[in-house]
Amino acid sequence: MHGSTWHVGAVLPAADAPPLGAHAITIGGDGRIAALAPCDPSGLTTAEAALVAMPALANAHDHGRGLATLACGVADAPLEHWMIDLARQPRVDAYDTAALALARLAGSGVAAVYHCHNTQNGAALLDEAEAVSRAARDTGVRVAFGWPFFDANPLVYGDHAELARFFPPERRAAIATMDQGLRSCATNMALFGRAQALEHDTFALHYHPVAPQWAQPATLVAIAAASAASGRRVHTHLLETRLQREWADAHFPQGFVPWLDAIGLLSPRLTVAHGVWLRADELALLAARGVTVSVNVSSNLRLRSGLPPLAQIAQAGVGLALGLDGMGLDDDADMLREIRLAHLLLGQPDRDASGPAALPGTQAVLHAAWSGGRAAILGPDDGGGRLAPGAPADMLLIDRRRMAQDWIGDGWPADPAWLLARATRADVAHLLVGGRAVVRDGRVTGLDEAALAARLVTQARAARAATPPDTARIAQTQAATHAFYAAGCHCGQP
Repeated sequence: MHGSTWHVGAVLPAADAPPLGAHAITIGGDGRIAALAPCDPSGLTTAEAALVAMPALANAHDHGRGLATLACGVADAPLEHWMIDLARQPRVDAYDTAALALARLAGSGVAAVYHCHNTQNGAALLDEAEAVSRAARDTGVRVAFGWPFFDANPLVYGDHAELARFFPPERRAAIATMDQGLRSCATNMALFGRAQALEHDTFALHYHPVAPQWAQPATLVAIAAASAASGRRVHTHLLETRLQREWADAHFPQGFVPWLDAIGLLSPRLTVAHGVWLRADELALLAARGVTVSVNVSSNLRLRSGLPPLAQIAQAGVGLALGLDGMGLDDDADMLREIRLAHLLLGQPDRDASGPAALPGTQAVLHAAWSGGRAAILGPDDGGGRLAPGAPADMLLIDRRRMAQDWIGDGWPADPAWLLARATRADVAHLLVGGRAVVRDGRVTGLDEAALAARLVTQARAARAATPPDTARIAQTQAATHAFYAAGCHCGQP
């Protein structure tokens, strides 16, 4: 890798540091920042003067969907209904979908992503992991691959024999026993060991019990022990929806999050996603154990899950990260828009408080976007999330000309609050990951994004034509699961 020098009109070095003026940023051959030195702004070109450099963004919770669910006819709906509708998705090439998803994230300034893998073919998990590993290498984006452990409650949170009675007779036996076909923890651990051969500089494996309601208690215990022994991180969905909250309260009257703590799952190595229905006492426990919460505001809005308690998470001292969850508000994989949405929600007044609302700051959301999410993906000792000599050269350069064409102040605005209010992926000029220009002049360098997108759509249309989704079966399953929940069966009611 060759070194380079970048001249910019302003620098945002870290979430807790003030903006700096014109600088020359030198990248060493080792992929780290060698020097950060002031320079004469009069010597900058117009394009250089418009650039503001900042730490690259981290997307702490995603699923690597190159083809949006909406494009497959999966309408936004409450999670439990929406997940069944995912049967409409056609199978496509695992490399193409991962590469396109990573390229789009890179285009919005993301250098590191937590990829919670959803298999298209359960028997091909190892092959799919290899494809994502290649996509990470080709795009240059740092990927933490969440190896999925899913061995409980495949359709509903509760007894599938009870669920079967809501189906026609011809489907009842298969529904009642469908959990028997899930991959066991022992098999998954063995595959996980084999998959470690796929790791490289921008691809690492993490344990991903998909969610506590979708994993056997013994599996969660085994993962907690494996993480403690190896130091590998763990990532799980947690209390995303009201139904999950109701299931947890009914089945763990002693306290759901305390139970997770008792089995050893809560630790600084754990990231939990969503946390929409977390309570104050649970947030306090997560904070005490050093757990990170990745919030996913756009996804929660689209899937009708509710709004995450952002202010309470921050006030409790829980580590905060941000994720797109593959469900950006405009289906555009724009991490900059997601950060803006989180910033706006963090600044909303507390309806239980009195007096004037505090002025919203930028530090909490920038820390989540730059440092908190990165630590959840790469670990707290990575040294990134800031621009300083010796730090990894993961750097985002934003061009301020489009967003500031009506600016009436002197020069270009560099206030982080101003950037949070306007920046989008359209303003991403360059993205460096480990010193490599993953995006240059607004274009992903490692592959042809447009050609990849066209190829993926062609594949999907062909697969849809060859194997159309069974819409009647999907609707029948949705109706049965709705009846199961309406009857309170997820809470143990007959």
